[in-house]
Amino acid sequence: MARLLIGVSGGIAAYKALEVVRLAIKAGHAVRVIQTPASRRFVGTASFAGITGGAVLVDEFESDPARGAFPGDPLPDLEPISHLALVENADAFLIAPATANTIAKLAGGHADGLLTSAALAATCPVLVAPAMNHHMWLHPATQANVALLRARGIQVVGPAEGELASKGEHGLGRLVEPPDLLAAVEAALAPGDLAGLHVLVTAGGTREPIDAVRFLGNRSSGRMGYALAERAARRSAQVTVVAANVALPDPPGVAVRRVQTAAELGEACREAFPASDVLLMAAAVADFRPAQVVAGKIKKDAADAPSALALERTDDVLAALSAARGAGQTLVGFAAEHGAGAVDYGRGKLERKDLDLVVVNDTSEPGIAFDAVENAVTILARDGSQTEVARADKLRVADAILDAVLQHRAPTETHGADRTAAQGRPARV
Repeated sequence: MARLLIGVSGGIAAYKALEVVRLAIKAGHAVRVIQTPASRRFVGTASFAGITGGAVLVDEFESDPARGAFPGDPLPDLEPISHLALVENADAFLIAPATANTIAKLAGGHADGLLTSAALAATCPVLVAPAMNHHMWLHPATQANVALLRARGIQVVGPAEGELASKGEHGLGRLVEPPDLLAAVEAALAPGDLAGLHVLVTAGGTREPIDAVRFLGNRSSGRMGYALAERAARRSAQVTVVAANVALPDPPGVAVRRVQTAAELGEACREAFPASDVLLMAAAVADFRPAQVVAGKIKKDAADAPSALALERTDDVLAALSAARGAGQTLVGFAAEHGAGAVDYGRGKLERKDLDLVVVNDTSEPGIAFDAVENAVTILARDGSQTEVARADKLRVADAILDAVLQHRAPTETHGADRTAAQGRPARV
């Protein structure tokens, strides 16, 4: 993942920077922190050091025990200049919170401290997250400084509107919430290789009603589908999600349509599919549904309570979409299997439904797949290739799947017996 440098200036919102750092590390990033002297009045350096596992620097002239390295990197042989080495090694530099004073210094090109010196030396993406009193934010001087930063290519994230530090105050000047700050940083780092593509993702598991309170369902939480949607959006795709009974927060920057049954999911997909370039069919769609649905609640002690449940097949949504595909559309199926034969079944699904890729995961392996944060999959391609993605966070697995989509996708490809496999960059595993 990435090396993130976090700069913390002296505002009450400095405590939120701790959560940004925690989330970044949880996502797999290596993090170093620079604090201004004033920020230590709100959060001590020991707090950031304890979370990152790396030394926190405040002054330009203090020695860096890590010699500019990030956690996980080898220690350099020579001790470099701290403000240059840290930012040279960083993939992105986020200043959060950025006070009005810090923003003014950045706009003026000042280098009166480690944070501002590092900002001047930065060649990586620089993001600034303002946090201040709303009158300070709206002052013409601050607005002019922010406009100047934007003109220089610095991304300004926020501020948000809400309750401010002073009791009873409400307005524009609140620091953007930590998950959104991390999302902005990751978006700035994303390759943008899906720009111009519309990606349709299905997520979750359908529920087929038995009566007014019961249903047939499955254990899919939607985590894999939402991870795919989040990563595709961060890689600059336009993303639509058809979410079947998903209780997770919606990924930022995507359109979400909520459904419950297989029929509803099929209808939503048929409407969105013609405008889509890529279909990622990650939802667990019911194969069967009750042949009849009882209007009320079936009472277990009723004389006419059924002793058996008659089922009928649902429509095969993915097969129908594949039959209606147009030139340039890429279809990816998912196969959650249990135990031996999973890959063979996935290969058969690939051929039967005329798909480009099938992602197979073995649900018999503990700690992955359903309602878990990790997954391990095998990606099968039409050209016969097979890619193993080792157990990892579902966001990383999602990136590997999207890499495979790009590898095997060609915008003008045809489908059927004469189709040739697209060539592209190798999958990242």
